[in-house]
Amino acid sequence: MKKIILAFGLLMMGSVAFAQKYAIIDTKYILDKMPEYRDADKKLQQISEQWQKEIDSKQAQLDKMYKNYEAEQFMLSEELKKKREDELFNKEKELRDLQKKRFGYEGDLFKERQKLVKPIQDRVYTAVQKIAVARGYDFILDKSEGITVIFADPKLDKSEDILRELGIKQ
Repeated sequence: MKKIILAFGLLMMGSVAFAQKYAIIDTKYILDKMPEYRDADKKLQQISEQWQKEIDSKQAQLDKMYKNYEAEQFMLSEELKKKREDELFNKEKELRDLQKKRFGYEGDLFKERQKLVKPIQDRVYTAVQKIAVARGYDFILDKSEGITVIFADPKLDKSEDILRELGIKQ
């Protein structure tokens, strides 16, 4: 955290030294003020709750199956025990797969978010770029989730200079 604050402080001091113009925005605040974002967020919450209920229901069924197995296992033959254990294993795998499908990395919820929220975020980003260019900002920082550079004038990017200094050819 101290490194981030120090880096930010140096960035700000460097900005003053070179008379660079910068601005700070809060994208969360902006998005929360957009009715279409609130609607999309509400729809995502409803979908998420529906899928969570589905998973909870399957978990309750699995828990009941485990409880029944534990109560009956002493009366079952080895063959029936093995069959029930396989059923439990398969049900547990189905549940994990469903959780991953719905809420996992690039799962259904991620895809829904991309479909509903990304176009709205893209509109905000486009507006930020327009304002940055029109008002001559070199940097626009987003304070909503830590400090993030949301726009930087490409002429300030010194990545190629660093690569040359490291002896890396493009």
